[in-house]
Amino acid sequence: MKAAQFYASRDLRVVDVPKPEPQEHEALVAVEWCGICGSDLHEYEHGPMGIPPPERPHPATGAHLPITMGHEFGGRIVSAPSGSHLRPGQKVMVDPRIYCRNCPQCKVGSTHGCSTLGFKGLSGTGGGFSETVAIDARQCYPLPDDVDLSHAALIEPLATAWHGISSCNVLDWSTKSALILGGGPIGIGCALGLRARGCKQVYLSEPTTTRAAQNKLVADVVLNPIKEKIGDRCRELTNREGVDVVLDCAGVQPGLDAAMDALRYQGLYMNVAVWAKPMVIPFPHYLMKEITLKCALAYTEKDFQETIDAFVAGRFKGAETMITSRIHVDDIAEKGFEELVKHKDDHIKILVTTLKSTV
Repeated sequence: MKAAQFYASRDLRVVDVPKPEPQEHEALVAVEWCGICGSDLHEYEHGPMGIPPPERPHPATGAHLPITMGHEFGGRIVSAPSGSHLRPGQKVMVDPRIYCRNCPQCKVGSTHGCSTLGFKGLSGTGGGFSETVAIDARQCYPLPDDVDLSHAALIEPLATAWHGISSCNVLDWSTKSALILGGGPIGIGCALGLRARGCKQVYLSEPTTTRAAQNKLVADVVLNPIKEKIGDRCRELTNREGVDVVLDCAGVQPGLDAAMDALRYQGLYMNVAVWAKPMVIPFPHYLMKEITLKCALAYTEKDFQETIDAFVAGRFKGAETMITSRIHVDDIAEKGFEELVKHKDDHIKILVTTLKSTV
C-alpha cells in the first residue's frame, strides 16, 4: 500500500509498504483523513527527535526510521476482532497512543504518562499517512454516520487541548478569565474547549495576521504581542487583576514572560506546548504572585471520549474553520510539509488523504 515515510530531516517519501496484518486484538482501519501536526513538522524540519533512529529503537515497538508518519486520523473499519464493538464500514476516530497498560502510571489510569509512551505515526507500527492502519480495537472510537471524517480528524488535537483545560482543575469556568498563547491548532482548540465549558472571558495572543483573523472567531479579544504589552492589556480587561489562567500553546520564552506578567495573584500557568529550548522562569513574577506552574501531556481515554462527545454534540462549533488545505498523500512533501515550512503563518491545519476522489 501507499504510505508517507520519514527518513531524515526534509526527507519524506511516498513509498510502497506491506499492508498491515492485524493481530487478534486489533482492528484494521481504512484511513480517510489525517492532519499534519506541529510535532510532525518539527520532526520534518529538525528530526529525528521523537522518531527513533536505528541506534535507539522505540522501547515499546522496537521500531526505528523510516517511520510512516501521521497520528491525527480517522477512517472506516475494514475488519475487527470477533466480539468487539466495531463493524465493517463503521466510521471511527483513532486514539493513536501506544502505551503498555502495565506500568504504575497506566495501572492508575494515567495512560498518557506511560513509561514507554509512543504514538502511531511517530513511534512505529504504522501511521495515518497511509491507506490502512492496524490498531488495538479498544482505541477505535465509533462516530455517528453523519459525522464528516474530514472534520473529525480534528478530534485528536482537540483532545490535547481538552486535557490541558481539564488539568487546570477549575470547577466553574463561568467566573474565570483565560489567556491563550499561540493561535495555532492547539490554541484554537483551547479556545473552543473553554467556550464549550462556559469560560467567562477568553483572550488569545497571536502575532500573525492570518491566524489572528481566524482567532477572532473563537476568542473575545485577540492581542498582538508584537504591538501590545500583553500584561497591561490583560489587566485592562480584568479590572486590573490579571487573568486567572494562562494556557501556553506557543512554547517560546517571550510568551512565558508575558504570561507571568498577565497572571493575577495565585494564578495558574498551564503549559500545553512542546518547547524546543529550555524554559526560563521569570522568578520575580513567579515568587511575588505565588504562581502555580503545571504541564499537560497528550490526553487520557476519558479526555478522548469527552472530546468526541462534545464534538458530536456540536460544542466545538467552528472547529472546521481550522482546516486551511486538503491534499492527496502524493503531494504531502511539497503541498503539505514544505508548504508549512515556507508559509506556516498562512495555515492552521492541512489534512491529507489517500483517497483520490476527495481532493
